[in-house]
Order: sequence, then structure tokens, then C-alpha cells
Amino acid sequence: MKKEMKTFLCCILLASTLMSCRHILPDGEPIDNLPGIFPDYTDVTVPYNIAPLNFALTCPVAGAYAVFSAGKQKLTVKARKGKFTIPASQWSDLLKVATGSSITVTIHAKDNEWKSFRPFCIFVAVEPVDPYIAYRLIEPGYALWNQMGIYQRNLENYSETVIMENRLTGGNCMNCHSFCMQNPEKMLFHMRDLYSGTLILNGRHIEKLDTKTEQTISPLVYPSWHPSGNYVAFSVNVTRQSYHMNHPNRIEVYDEASDVVVYDVKKNEIITSSVLSSDDRFETFPAFSPDGKKLFFCSAKALTMPHSYEELKYSLYAISFDPENRSFGSVIDTLYHAESAGKSVSFPRVSPDGKYLMYVLSEYGNFSIWHKDADLHMIEISTGKHYPLEALNSADAESYHSWSSNSRWVVFSSRRIDGLYTRPYIAYINTEGKPSKPFLLPQKDTDFYHRSLKSYNIPEFITGKVRERKKEFVSKAKNEQGTKAKYVNPNVSR
Repeated sequence: MKKEMKTFLCCILLASTLMSCRHILPDGEPIDNLPGIFPDYTDVTVPYNIAPLNFALTCPVAGAYAVFSAGKQKLTVKARKGKFTIPASQWSDLLKVATGSSITVTIHAKDNEWKSFRPFCIFVAVEPVDPYIAYRLIEPGYALWNQMGIYQRNLENYSETVIMENRLTGGNCMNCHSFCMQNPEKMLFHMRDLYSGTLILNGRHIEKLDTKTEQTISPLVYPSWHPSGNYVAFSVNVTRQSYHMNHPNRIEVYDEASDVVVYDVKKNEIITSSVLSSDDRFETFPAFSPDGKKLFFCSAKALTMPHSYEELKYSLYAISFDPENRSFGSVIDTLYHAESAGKSVSFPRVSPDGKYLMYVLSEYGNFSIWHKDADLHMIEISTGKHYPLEALNSADAESYHSWSSNSRWVVFSSRRIDGLYTRPYIAYINTEGKPSKPFLLPQKDTDFYHRSLKSYNIPEFITGKVRERKKEFVSKAKNEQGTKAKYVNPNVSR
């Protein structure tokens, strides 16, 4: 009898537990409006290997539920103070079911009474995204900064780890991190001021370089790796910064001189061409094609700066490159002619499949990250067709961007939330070069972007995690002067 009673009580307890875990949704009045949510994940396209898209309602409510459904799979999440935290394992199950299709999301919320908002979709692409992005975090100060670092984020969860932080090297500047073909084992970044130099990671080997030569106007600056890993194209720039008292763009960053050069990683030599390093033009922002046979770059007629900063318009060009002979072509192809089109190009980046080139277009200048009018545009390389990426653009600055290794995803910086901080957005690009609505990098805490006082700078996709190398980076930076780069172009002088 005692055994039967014990079994009966266990069944009652189990049934009670199951009932308590099952949300009984209230009957709500259907309304034909989408709910206001932040981040705005309505009708976005995501990869099947992305962390849960946690979000919050933008208006206060007394209670709320979100119902996620895909096929026969259904997940109901109760809001806490208007915030939805999606269980990771169940989210992963939903993504698996919805791959190639979509997840339907219905929000039920109560203010005075319960309402059911119009459902929205989260589309799930069949192509995955690279599992990591790397970025620099820095205060968006106009003249001063304190702490900065280069970090990596696992896109499949919320884990963020340090690649390098300036607190380890006396608070100096670190910038321009770059990866060869999204490879976490082949990267570089610069250190400025204290312990200055360029640190190159090549597998297990780390080397510090001193890249200033008598013939170049500055140490190496903006990089682009050759796909072979044997070369890196760089700009060299004499850069200045000024501030507007009454202007939509708070900061003006401009070059007084700039050239493009190519660094030979194996021979530690700098080479260039008269087309890339001329006295009467400003050349900058190089980008190798994925086959390594072309070098794209931006170039403008040299003007007196800063007096003529609003007249400075950068065109987009391409020149052939022979990696076997380390030689450049003598003829350049014009992809965008600023003098006739009236705009200015910056940040060209070619998709790894070689089909598309994405760039930033703004009214003038080349440092478009502070220009509110800066938008992302695309060129279909086979046809030369240009078009704006309207789905990605906003009323504020869209700027730095990079491609995933499979050419289906881009990550880009945008100031659209508040006009001050750059945040990373990820967007799907289909095989025809058409973009889908982008989504903000998901965070576990839905208040993260309201509390964070850092800008995300230079987001770059990587195919895996950069191994822990901080101690080695610090040792190289502090204890070595750096291997001196050699300039080997006697016919191009500065």
C-alpha cells in the first residue's frame, strides 16, 4: 500500500511539474502591428550557427510571452521585465529545423489587457557564418582615449576573449588588425608610440617589424593580405585630425600625403610602383583580389589640406600584380571616377569568390567612419555594375566591412543606433549580390548596447579562434626593436 501511495504521489508531482513548465498563453486581442523590439530582429536573415537573438520590448509591459515556431518545433519564452532570454539548446534546435526556411515569432504582451502582435519571421540561411569575428574596442573619443584592445567573439555563443590589450604595453595605441583569408593563424596589427612596430603572427612564429624607411613617408598603415600570405599591401599616410564646431560630421580625418606599397613577408622588403606612389595624388586603402592578381586602391588628386578637405574626392582603381616577379602593371583600370561622379570611395573589399566588391561612398574624403552620409555600395566585377546596398544603409554612417570566407555574409560598422558608437551588424548576401536586412551582433544581455561605452572598430571574420598569445606579443613588443624593412624600388623616390 505504501509503495502504491508513493508511486501515486510521484505521478502527481511529475504532472504538476510538467504543467508548471508549460506556458498557458492568455487570449489576446490580435493587432496588426509588429512589436517594438531592441535589437530589431524582425524579418532578418541569420546563419544556422548563430547565438540566440535575445531582445527586449521597447515599451513597458505588465507581462509578455514570445512564441518561436519552426515546423513542429515550438518554444515559448516568458519575458522578465520585458526582456526575452532564449535558452541556447532550444534555440539551436529551432535553427536546425528552420534552416532553409524561417522561424515565426509571435509576441503576446499585456499593458492594460493582453494583445497579440502581428508575427514576424527570422529567416535561416543554409550557409553558415565563420564562427568568430575580431574587432578593436575603443572609446569613441574625439581627442583622447584610455584603454583599448583587440578582441575576438564566438558567434555561436556570447564568449569574448582577448587577443591583445594596451594595458599590457603601457597604454599605447594598437590598430589595423588584419587576417590573411580569415585565417586566425596568420594576422598582423600595429603598435604606435610606446614599443612601436608591426607584429606579424604566422602560425607559431611572431615577428616584430620596424617598417619606416627613408623612402616612405610613414610606417606601414592600412593593410590587405595577398591570398598567398607572402605579401601584404599597405598604405603609408601622413594623417591629421581636426574638429568641427558646427557640422553634422564631428571629426575630420584627412591625409596630407599617402602612397600604396607592397611588403614582401619572406624577404622583408617594400616594393611599389610610380602608379601607386606619386607626388601629385593621394593613394590609399589597398585591397588584393582573391586570386592575388589585382590590387584595388583608392586615389585622389593631391590638394592643399585641410583648406580643400571638402573638395577631396577619391576614385577607385585596379592595377595588375604578378606575385612571381613582384611586378605591377603600367595601366590602371578605373572602377569609379570620382571627378565625374561627384562622390568619394573608401574601404574597397572583394568577396572571396571574386564576384563582388563592396565599398563605402560618401560626399568627400576617405576616412568615412565619421561621415553621416557614408553608405555601402557594391560592384558586380564581371559586369562593372554599381548599386547601393539599400537594405544595409541607414541615416547614419556605415563604414568598415569585411566578408566571410564563403562570401555569403558581411559584417560592417554602423552608428545607426545613436550616431556616436559604431556597432557590428551582420548581413546575408545571396549569390546574386542582393543583401538581406542586417542584424546587430547578439548579446546575452539585452541592455548591453545601452550600457557599453566602447565602439567596435574594424570587425573582421575569422574561421577559428586566435590562440592565446598575449605574453608572446608583449615580449616581442617590449624586448625587440623590430626587424628593419628594406625599400627596394630605386626608380620610385620620396
